[in-house]
Amino acid sequence: MTAFPYTLQEDPRPAMGLVVLQVDETIEQDFRQLFPPLACRLHITRVPSGAELTPDTIATMATALPAAAALLPREAALRVVGYACTSGTTLIGADRVQSLITSVLPTRAVTNPLTAALHACRALNLTRIGIVSPYIPTVAEPIRNAFESGGLTVPETISFGEEIEARVARIAPTSIAEAARTLAARNQLGGIFLSCTNLRTLGIIPELEAELGLPVLSSNQVLAWHMAQLAGVPMTCGSLTA
Repeated sequence: MTAFPYTLQEDPRPAMGLVVLQVDETIEQDFRQLFPPLACRLHITRVPSGAELTPDTIATMATALPAAAALLPREAALRVVGYACTSGTTLIGADRVQSLITSVLPTRAVTNPLTAALHACRALNLTRIGIVSPYIPTVAEPIRNAFESGGLTVPETISFGEEIEARVARIAPTSIAEAARTLAARNQLGGIFLSCTNLRTLGIIPELEAELGLPVLSSNQVLAWHMAQLAGVPMTCGSLTA
């Protein structure tokens, strides 16, 4: 066998990494729609997560997060890594998520849906939001508290009271939209946040914004937007443009 000569050439597209929950069926599909295919390279890894999302399973996920992040390619020069779990970030803590990822992987930046949502609210000058969540109170309430700690007023959260992730991924978008309409009808709001990367929200954002006259943000949308900003990649969805 003769070794044939070759040259090395880097892919010039910005590279981003995404840590997705084992049980999440939605965010990868959304990201394929949100990012133009030639605009970036997206590398994805999965972190073990329980079939049910509870404070206990989230604590276990934190232990597994470094090993999952370490599976992303080190030589890809990742401009940003996103941890794709809103409730996980809330209960683990955004700073700890960042330290767990950067302890095993070189990257310029780390973000998550909670941090991204707070940045998006500031960018849109939102101070009063309603939240739609799929989860049980022990998971949903800390998310509300995190937004309030971030300086926002949250007059009401509507939750579906679900903890089984396979069912969360199958909650009908029409049910999510109706919950958002109910929030807007019962409260004076500047915007609405649809919380959870596993909820199928992307397709209902434009129609809800047009109908309600409010910015409607989702976990997947804001995470993609913030990652796009940090990586210098174009992205547009609803009220957010990077």
